[in-house]
This record gives sequence, C-alpha cells and structure tokens, in this order.
Amino acid sequence: MNFKRKDFIGLMDVSAEEIKDILETAETMKVVLNQKNKKAPYLQGKSVILLFYEKSTRAKLSYELAAQYLSANCVEISVDDPKTETLFDMGRTIDQMGGDFIILRNPYSGSAGYLADKVKASVINAGDGINENPTQALLDLLTIKELKGGFKGIKVAICGDVAGSRVTRSNIWGLTKLGAKVRIAAPPTMIPDKIEEFNVKVFYDIREACRDVDVIMCLKLQEEGSYGSKLASFAEYKDFFKLDSSVISGAKEDVIVMHPGSPDRKVEISSEIVDSEKCIIDDQITNGVAVRMAILYLLSLGKGIGV
Repeated sequence: MNFKRKDFIGLMDVSAEEIKDILETAETMKVVLNQKNKKAPYLQGKSVILLFYEKSTRAKLSYELAAQYLSANCVEISVDDPKTETLFDMGRTIDQMGGDFIILRNPYSGSAGYLADKVKASVINAGDGINENPTQALLDLLTIKELKGGFKGIKVAICGDVAGSRVTRSNIWGLTKLGAKVRIAAPPTMIPDKIEEFNVKVFYDIREACRDVDVIMCLKLQEEGSYGSKLASFAEYKDFFKLDSSVISGAKEDVIVMHPGSPDRKVEISSEIVDSEKCIIDDQITNGVAVRMAILYLLSLGKGIGV
C-alpha cells in the first residue's frame, strides 16, 4: 500500500503506483456496493463535510452515498454567497467542530490546496476552478480498466472544451502515467496553451483524433453565452465537433464512449451514440461511488484515523 496522504487534491502529483492502489481499493469497494446491506464500518464515528460552492447534484450525491456506505456521518453545506464567510473561516469552523473530512467544490483554481494547508481535516478536491477534478478522472480510469483490461498502449481521444474542463487535466495526468496514449480534439480557442508539453497529441479535426482509438471521452460544454469570442455559436460547434456515428466509425470496433453526465444530445453527442452499447455512462456513475469510497478509506489510513 503506497497511499500515505492527508489530502487528495489532484493527480498531477500522484504516482502511478498510488493510482493503481486507488483503483484496486475501488474494486474492493464495489463488493460492498453489490451487497443488499451496503455498509462497511471503516469510517464509523467519522464526520464528512460536503462543502460545495458550486451546484452539482450528481457529484454531491455520489460523495454522500460513499460516506454513508462507509458508516460516516455526512453533513452538507451549500454556500450561496461565499462573501459572507471566507473559505479559511469555514474550514477553521469545521476543524473546531471536529470534522474529519472536507469535500470541497469551489470555482477558484487552487482553492482545495489552499484549504488543505489551513485545516487539520483531510481535504478532497471535488473540483477547483479549471484546475482538477481528480475523483471524476479516477472513475473514468476505473471504467477503462474494467472494460479494456489495462492502459498500456491504449489510445484515448478527449474531445470538446479541453481548456474549460478540469477533469481533462486530471485524466491527462492519470492516463499518461499509466501508459495510455492521449489525443485531444477541440477548436483552437478551446485548447490550452502549451498543452503538448503534457505528452498529448493535439487535433483540430475530431474525425482524425478518433481514428483507431480505444476510448472516446466527450466533454461537457458550458453555457453558450459564457464563451464570448471563443466560440461563434453552438451551431458551428455542432457542425464540426459533435460526436456522432460518422465520427466513431473510424474508431476501433470495440471503442467505448464516455461522458461526465447529462449529455447535450443536440450539440455534444448524438442520441444514437448515447443510447448505444458503446456509451458507458451508467458504468461511470456506479464507479464514481466506489472511487470516492476508496479515497475516503485510503485517506483515513494515511492519517491514522481509520480502522
């Protein structure tokens, strides 16, 4: 067991061995999920605080169920106006009340690392600005491992708003460390500067990017008005970057298609693909709970507060 951490902030500074430990632990947690009585005693008497500054029903539910399945006490805090109390003050309050874990989703990049340095509780990054969303990436990795058997040499195309996707950054770190070959495809205005330095290949043609790949990750778009001059319109994006049968026809026959959830069938991905056997959104949802259970459990061991 190589996982000895107080906090879990991102995959950039996590080793390949640590990632493997997390995935193996998540596979064990799926045994709990498949039981009628979904309870394990590993976090009994511990407190998990969900501190969300952004709305995300799906992610919040996944973390909450993960904590409850491990027998932790779970409390949700939704912050509508962050100006009323600073992140530092909120973290200090949670510390004083004996919170053991803080699961933070915040619109500012670096906020999870900042809070982790200020509190005794273990901080889990549930998404910080456009920086990282490590557990979302881990559930993607677990799903790929289950369906493809491993990562060495597999080709993964990540398509869509790469610049605005924090999970893409986490996925790039994780996939490349485990031996996968990563391609990204997006309009030029949706590709971060110097992204090639992350050991990925850049494509401006989604069909070319998806040719002969094993996995396609379709990204979620933000609100249309938020892009300003970076995107002429969703109609233009759809014409060139919508994932449909003509795009995946060039991929491998057993290609799997992934999406972080609630896909826009008009712009991002066609209903034909979403409703097909190649699309594995349901597998991702189940694995999200298992991965978050694994992170909570492993952090408890690293801090010495678990079993």
